[in-house]
Amino acid sequence: MSFHVIIPARYASSRFPGKPLADIAGRPMVVRVCERAGQSGAASVHVATDDERIAAAVRAAGHGCVMTRADHPSGTDRIAEAASTLKLENRAIVVNVQGDEPLIPPKLIAQVAALLDRLKDVSVSTACHAIHDERSLASPNVVKVVMDAQGYALYFSRSRIPHPREEGGACYRHAGIYGYRVDFLKRYAALAPSPLETTEALEQLRVLWHGYRIAVAVSETDVPPGVDTPQDLEAVRRMLA
Repeated sequence: MSFHVIIPARYASSRFPGKPLADIAGRPMVVRVCERAGQSGAASVHVATDDERIAAAVRAAGHGCVMTRADHPSGTDRIAEAASTLKLENRAIVVNVQGDEPLIPPKLIAQVAALLDRLKDVSVSTACHAIHDERSLASPNVVKVVMDAQGYALYFSRSRIPHPREEGGACYRHAGIYGYRVDFLKRYAALAPSPLETTEALEQLRVLWHGYRIAVAVSETDVPPGVDTPQDLEAVRRMLA
């Protein structure tokens, strides 16, 4: 199996401007993500960005970078442009690793790629893990996913799903990592945003809205948290220290 990793990264952020360049133990966060992706067995790793400051930091660390337009509505749209610029074949598998996941396990990246490679009728693959604490269940920053009997996503939400009318029952946190084939990336970029996507601010809901299937790999261990806020950054720094 061969796959490629593309990491979308933009400088602008309402909650945390300049987040990809935040220092983590002497290296920018986006460079830390590149290092993790490089350990996954990917055939290539590129950052897709519209900001020259991010591009300069990535290239200075010896990693690949693709400049993209600044007006993309989502990271997936940005990846679609990058895949076209890189001239990847239509059946090539691309894994979208978020630029704010400096602790993402390389094994998980490979697992998401392998799931898509195995299931030929699936358009997208992603990952999740069980939630064990009430704080995460209640947080809108922790995206939840529910799946059918075959492991395909039924819905993603910032709310707690399923609603626990009775004791027990598993709840899963969605890890923000996706596998695509390049031909689907091209179709995705042409799909109209969905009302659900706009309401929840979750771009993966566009895929489900238009009738495509998302396969979900369940990680047996918790996926380390990403960085959404300066407080998250301090937590990651402590974990690495």
